[in-house]
Amino acid sequence: MRESFWGIMIVGLGLVAIIFIYFFQSVTNTDEHNYYLLKETTEAAMIDAFDMPAYRENGTVRIDREKFVENFTRRFAENANLARTYVVEIYDVNETPPKVSIRISSTEKTNLTNELLEFDIVNRLDAILETPY
Repeated sequence: MRESFWGIMIVGLGLVAIIFIYFFQSVTNTDEHNYYLLKETTEAAMIDAFDMPAYRENGTVRIDREKFVENFTRRFAENANLARTYVVEIYDVNETPPKVSIRISSTEKTNLTNELLEFDIVNRLDAILETPY
């Protein structure tokens, strides 16, 4: 009888460990997905918003603010996970020199212990557009 209780306890602990691993893997994947999505989307939107006529005219490197915001939101919405709610905050967009500051927030939820646990996942990026001479 005693050996069967040990077997039940080991199986129970194994199930709890698998649940914890699954949840923390989900949080880690969400954070990694948000970071790379933010990084790649910001870079592509800055390149799309590059003001080529100003560069050809007098050699200034600048981006168009409205075009950047439009491209960023479109690209982010196309690639974001539809199962999550995101809060996108664009803090600063400098046209000359091209610099942006963006913050993305999302929430991961679980009912692991019969009460709702929420983890806020926040990614922030300050990007500067670099061009070769």
